[in-house]
Amino acid sequence: MVYIKRFNSLKKLHLFRDKKIIKVVTGVRRCGKSVLLEMFAKELLDDGVKSNSIISINFEDFDNRTLRSPEALYDYVKTRLQPNTMNYVFLDEIQHVEDYADVVDALFVKENVDLYITGSNAYMLSSEIATLLSGRYVEIKLLPFSLREYAEARGEGLSLEKLYADYVTFSSFPYAVQLGMDTRTADEYLRGIYSTIVLKDVMQRNRISDSMMLESVMAFLADNIGNTLSTKKIADTMLSSGRKIDVKTVEKYIASLRESCIVHQVRRFDAKGKYLLRTMEKYYLVDVALRNVLLGHKTVDYGHVLENVIYLELLRRYPDVYIGKVDDMEIDFVAVNMQEKHYYQVCATMRDEATRQRELKPLESVGDNFPKTVLTLDPDPVTFYNGIKQQYALDWLLDDGDASR
Repeated sequence: MVYIKRFNSLKKLHLFRDKKIIKVVTGVRRCGKSVLLEMFAKELLDDGVKSNSIISINFEDFDNRTLRSPEALYDYVKTRLQPNTMNYVFLDEIQHVEDYADVVDALFVKENVDLYITGSNAYMLSSEIATLLSGRYVEIKLLPFSLREYAEARGEGLSLEKLYADYVTFSSFPYAVQLGMDTRTADEYLRGIYSTIVLKDVMQRNRISDSMMLESVMAFLADNIGNTLSTKKIADTMLSSGRKIDVKTVEKYIASLRESCIVHQVRRFDAKGKYLLRTMEKYYLVDVALRNVLLGHKTVDYGHVLENVIYLELLRRYPDVYIGKVDDMEIDFVAVNMQEKHYYQVCATMRDEATRQRELKPLESVGDNFPKTVLTLDPDPVTFYNGIKQQYALDWLLDDGDASR
């Protein structure tokens, strides 16, 4: 296993350490949640915490199957709690435990328990679960490797361009780095992840029987990353290709895919009116290399692939990310941190004058003084156009990700 420190996520765990709040790490399967907890546990040990004060259970481990009832789990943890000291309890893939919210709540109220849980889908924080734990948890969203983490994992003197090409071709999932840069092996690994997510986290949990239609919707989203879509448009497209599906079913499928964390939906934000719009969202994949499994190795749309990568990086750096609308124009992303905003345009190249004007115009039309950046695959020095920064996207992806700058 490639152990690369996930600095941003570890920093958040340390920030909330010993605070009376449940730390909930969510993310798609195989993105590194279990390893993150292992790293955090090691840092606790290095900081002087005794090993018997750390209780760690992975519910995907078959040896722990007897702890999947709330009573058995509660009794197991309770008998291992050390008196007169803080106990760090890690419950990994907690969604496998029946009525897990009840046992989480019971452990949370104990004064000497600092509680950390992980889950592979957003279902665990929806509806009655979020209501029960409301105000008592903080969510830490984990994604597969960033380009910076991927570069550290590769550990080779590759050019930026080669590194990025491998990143979007062979996957950002941590274990994929160990498989070597072989297309067939990478595709088989990703197909395994995808099949597990679709079967376990989507179809079984949401009682979906039509796997072919679900995969058709998923493939459509993968083929249209970066395009504004409506559920009606998706349903109409399916119908035109001979597959009958109604809008409500499309909505159910997309909600299920989002809950599994394999697909991310981005809502539109009116940059002038400063309000969210209700329709025409965009969708991005949690790992852009999954397109190879869903669509085959078709001709790459470099602009939209880069847009997908940039979106995921913005999720790592900012609490909220939206699509910006300015009159009849669009800004690819509005990244928001508290009251601060940063506007981003993304395109493969801006060397053509017409393209440059098209990308700059929406940013120039925004009536505030927040930072504005265009990220491209042009390996040029940083340039400014009336205060709008143009930067080489790969340099931006490899910086330290400090959203406060």
